[in-house]
Amino acid sequence: MARSVWPKVAAGAALLSLAGCGWLERAERPAWRTQAENVCLARGLVQPSAYIEPQPEIDGPGICGLTHPFKVSALAGGAVAVDKNVTIGCPLIVALESWLADIVQPYAQADFGEPVVELEAFGAYSCRSVDNMYGAPLSEHSFGNAIDVSGFRLASGREIVIVRDWKKTGTQEAAFLREVHAGACQHFTTVLGPGADVFHYNHFHLDLAMHGSTSTGLRRYCRPNPPPDLQPPPGRPDGLPPAPDLDEPLDVARAALRPDPPPLDLHGLSGALPPPVAFEVKPAPPPVLPPDDVDSSPTSAIPLSKDD
Repeated sequence: MARSVWPKVAAGAALLSLAGCGWLERAERPAWRTQAENVCLARGLVQPSAYIEPQPEIDGPGICGLTHPFKVSALAGGAVAVDKNVTIGCPLIVALESWLADIVQPYAQADFGEPVVELEAFGAYSCRSVDNMYGAPLSEHSFGNAIDVSGFRLASGREIVIVRDWKKTGTQEAAFLREVHAGACQHFTTVLGPGADVFHYNHFHLDLAMHGSTSTGLRRYCRPNPPPDLQPPPGRPDGLPPAPDLDEPLDVARAALRPDPPPLDLHGLSGALPPPVAFEVKPAPPPVLPPDDVDSSPTSAIPLSKDD
């Protein structure tokens, strides 16, 4: 077995030497993320409480994490519980609070005559790729900048569940879900719901990814498209040329969790391949068999079939 160990040791040493050369340097989290967190806190937009508790910095794996994470168990001063504790950043807390106050609660009162008292969520912070697909870019969940909402509970205990009620067209529940989905598109930069793709049939994905700006304001990605009567009037153009369309719906980090080192340069400093090594192939000599009176049993106590 000892013979198979040394190649692994040598490979490990080679990787360490590559790390010293800078080939395995760790990628850095985009600076705008920490800047957004710092500005949010400096403006006092989120106040710590029994429901919004500051947590230690999350640094990694890879570029995942938050500088100032919060553990959130309720919003709206405790009036709207979250069915499970979620870890998110300051900007997302502000967006959720405004969405609840400006959109969710007014529509709940209009449609059901009672407020929402609980937000049902699949989760928030999670260091993973988009839709958990291998090789995909990192999701906004990897930065505490996204939350997946699966339903709402009213003061009477009545539940509105996205996977069940979205497709029931013509009902109060379906109307409410389409109203709060459309309203979310005014408070978040990415909103995905049933019909957006096969991954969002049972929840709303809400995030604050940076998609850039257009001549009428922030670029937002909202799917499925809300009906015209639920969309706000377009903003006033800023007079600049229109921004080009984006093919990529999510502006997310593309650094892998475990980046592979670049391939070794086999051409050397001169750029030419080294000359081939000449060797002569000779026939193998015949085997030397032991005499009949010599003990040929193995010297190792390990059976021959396992003696490497």
